[in-house]
Amino acid sequence: MTGAISPWHLLIVVLIFLLFFGSKRMPDAARSLGRSMRIFKTEVSQMQAEGKTGEAAPEAQAQPAQPVTPPAQLPPAQPVQQPAPQPNDQQKA
Repeated sequence: MTGAISPWHLLIVVLIFLLFFGSKRMPDAARSLGRSMRIFKTEVSQMQAEGKTGEAAPEAQAQPAQPVTPPAQLPPAQPVQQPAPQPNDQQKA
């Protein structure tokens, strides 16, 4: 065995799908899968077209770079006072 998928393997997979989903849902599933693949294909082609033209996002080109301002000075940190531990009722006995 070479590890390739034979026609028998594909037939078994199709029969399992028919058993799980039924023959009524299979055309709807194939139709929605075709729509999804069509949408994916158009999105990929649009991304490739944008990459070839070298266009960046319009928002990034439209906004000028603003100078970076340093953060405001904060007051020095104050130590936090921890409350004294209270003895448990079990320790009193």
